[in-house]
Amino acid sequence: MVRKKYMPVKVFITIDTEEDLWSEHRRDKNPVENICRLGDLQTIFDRYGAVPTYLIDWPVASSDDARRMLLEILERGGCEIGTHCHPWNTPPFEEANDGLRSMLGAIPGELAGRKIERLHREIVERFGINPVSFRAGRWSMGPAAARTIDRLGYRIDSSVTPGIDWRRIGGADYSRAPNRIYRFEPDEFPVSASGGRLIEVPATIGFLQAGRTVCGALWRGLDRSPFSRFHILGILDRMRILNFRWLSPETSSGGDCIRLARREAASGHRYLNMVFHSNSLLPGVNPFVRDEGQREEFLSRVDGFCAFAARSGYEFAPLSRAEDIAP
Repeated sequence: MVRKKYMPVKVFITIDTEEDLWSEHRRDKNPVENICRLGDLQTIFDRYGAVPTYLIDWPVASSDDARRMLLEILERGGCEIGTHCHPWNTPPFEEANDGLRSMLGAIPGELAGRKIERLHREIVERFGINPVSFRAGRWSMGPAAARTIDRLGYRIDSSVTPGIDWRRIGGADYSRAPNRIYRFEPDEFPVSASGGRLIEVPATIGFLQAGRTVCGALWRGLDRSPFSRFHILGILDRMRILNFRWLSPETSSGGDCIRLARREAASGHRYLNMVFHSNSLLPGVNPFVRDEGQREEFLSRVDGFCAFAARSGYEFAPLSRAEDIAP
């Protein structure tokens, strides 16, 4: 009998590396003070040998201060840099600047493509690299953007949030998208396709309970039913009967991040994709970290998860290494 070669769980840490503003859709004058605080976060990663992927947007890519900070980490092999496109602050500016068009998939495909290409060129010129990983701003990916990144030489996308339907705010529907690494063809995004040219690495999102299919059907049914106004999902969550969690130190406790990771690994998943925003390092900027105390708790969650992953024999890797385990 031939034994299968053991493949350790790969841990990707993918960070939306962006401006300090959260709900203001400015086209210019976007401060990036949070990038100056990356050192505290990177110290944790260095301690455990983790190599995060900083997915940077236009305000970060075009900032001299941010460039210096990120280049120092990049040049010593401490990180990977990918692309994160927010349409409202990425030139060219030809669309109306409103809430709907904050979604990349909500603007004309040709214009979205030119924005991605302009941001790509900025990263190439200022960082001396050819980024291969991409995440759409606000998770709003679509076939037009997929065709653009394929043409530019990207190999990996990480815009899918399994189980989440963003249509209420003008975004994409990933409620039935695969919750594993898979290949896809640009024109068919987000549907999987054997032998597809691009690789999708979804965010790790799931239930702490066994039986993802049953849990998912129950969750969707209750969320969309007339009984949703009675907050039944919240009651079930507090009772620890049905807990839907992101692998993110912004929305999940340290314990729940570890429980979700264990559940996913036990289900046969060979990867974990922790996601969060760089501006969580600057208290008061986003809804997740309001003050210095919450910032310390946020960093503690990151540290605790990395310690758990290291003890468990998981392998930290930049997003480009997803090719090692893609079908």
